[in-house]
Amino acid sequence: MKKIVLMILVLFANSSLSSQIIGINIQESIITWNGKKVTGEHKGTINFKEGFLVYENEKIVGGDFIVDMTTINNTDQTGNDKLKLEGHIKSFDFFNITDFKTSQLVFKSITDKGKNLYKVIADLTIKGVTNPIKFDLIINKQGATAKLKVDRTKYGIQYGSGNFFDDIGDWTIYDEFDLNIDLKF
Repeated sequence: MKKIVLMILVLFANSSLSSQIIGINIQESIITWNGKKVTGEHKGTINFKEGFLVYENEKIVGGDFIVDMTTINNTDQTGNDKLKLEGHIKSFDFFNITDFKTSQLVFKSITDKGKNLYKVIADLTIKGVTNPIKFDLIINKQGATAKLKVDRTKYGIQYGSGNFFDDIGDWTIYDEFDLNIDLKF
């Protein structure tokens, strides 16, 4: 939180009067995830901790979002199966939320493609590892949406990967997972 506040103050100090910072509504903004394996898939949600977009002359010029990894939720199962999967995803095998309670996405480069569509290059940090990621951001009156495809192995998450383990067959979990981001202002 202190980092976000400091960044906002720096942006205000270094920007013209035409800059505007729009915070997201963290109660209404959501990330849905979809992870696939050879024998099926699982879906769920993750909540934001905080985040904002920076506008200058009515164009997006920046953004910074922190995700609360402790809120990982499995939405396609119930009961013990749900709890078991959530526990495993939160464990050392995957996101290790004990040591890494948050993840972060920081916009680095933004290209206006017209009609409220932007090409974004950002730094995505998961488990303390940062890699660049590219995606399109669509702005609408109530917020914004984006779809990201993340290769978990770039963040040290190798559990069940067919690229790291030869003999797992039907237990293989695909390296890429999808994030659908729905921001509300």
